[in-house]
Amino acid sequence: MKKLAAATLCAAMLLTACSGAAGTEGGSSDSGSAELILSTYGLSEDISAEEVYAPFEEQFGCKIVTETGSTNERYTKLSANSQSNIDVIELSQAMTAQGISEGLFETIDLSKIENSQYLIGAAKTMAEAGQGIAYTINSIGIIYNPDAVGFEITSFDDLWDPSLAGMVAIPDITTTFGPAMVYMANDHVGGDIEADKGEAAFKALEELKPNLVKTYAKSSDLINMFTSGEVAVAVVGDFGVPTIQAANPNLVFFTPEVTYANFNTISIPKNAKNKDLAYEYINYRLSKELQTKTAAALNEAPTNSQVELTAEESASMTYGATADNAKVLNYTLVNEVLSDWIDQWNRIINS
Repeated sequence: MKKLAAATLCAAMLLTACSGAAGTEGGSSDSGSAELILSTYGLSEDISAEEVYAPFEEQFGCKIVTETGSTNERYTKLSANSQSNIDVIELSQAMTAQGISEGLFETIDLSKIENSQYLIGAAKTMAEAGQGIAYTINSIGIIYNPDAVGFEITSFDDLWDPSLAGMVAIPDITTTFGPAMVYMANDHVGGDIEADKGEAAFKALEELKPNLVKTYAKSSDLINMFTSGEVAVAVVGDFGVPTIQAANPNLVFFTPEVTYANFNTISIPKNAKNKDLAYEYINYRLSKELQTKTAAALNEAPTNSQVELTAEESASMTYGATADNAKVLNYTLVNEVLSDWIDQWNRIINS
């Protein structure tokens, strides 16, 4: 009975927060219900609306209004407008780190997010360090055409094999996984990236250049590259693999034993008007039920450790041992040196 009473009280409080009375804190729709302004990626919008937003709106009697665009576009817009009406924002790990350093985001109170206790190791460490709440994890692997390559690729080090001359594509430095390429090159030569700020890594990238046919901005660009035979090997984020393999079923994808991870994170801007509802959205986004569903519907690898997926379901995800072993970039360092890295990259790789 006590549990039932507590649940009833909690539901009543949430309904009050989402009703017209909440309009004093945040936006409200014409019907008087609260609006949660969500800045998010413009990917799979129909699926997200049905699988993610609609159940939340129904549960809390609210309306989610989305503002979509790339990470850079949305971050720049928020950073330039101190009076932004964004209540919650989904960004890449790098942009979240930058926003925290610039004081754009609320310090998250994890005690208000019940499901944060179930975060996987690296995500929990990030959250406790105030680096954003990770709702999905992805990482880089290698996708290749075995017929064109002629041998089994088993590690990132194989990318430097002379037999792959003019066959490899890698993400550009300005993309989500561009900085991970610098870290990977550093690993290849055993450098100390924290000490030399990437000097050894860029020497390794210069050695890799004969094997590169081009860099790319979006993983979807690889579809035509593989179809036309322009490339035979590519470093790619696992989130893009299903679409690429659907167009080119003979391609093989694998994640090396040690890879580099990227988290997509959720933050609350300091000037958010509907912070209570934003907390509820974050807790909902981390729930076992939703993350199980989005793993199937959106190919989002879960950060909730309670989610259980089969080997088939998680084939192209950073999940299980892959997630446990994945390295996390030091974005404090990356953001500090990124301008210099972009200059070096353009001079060495894109010239």
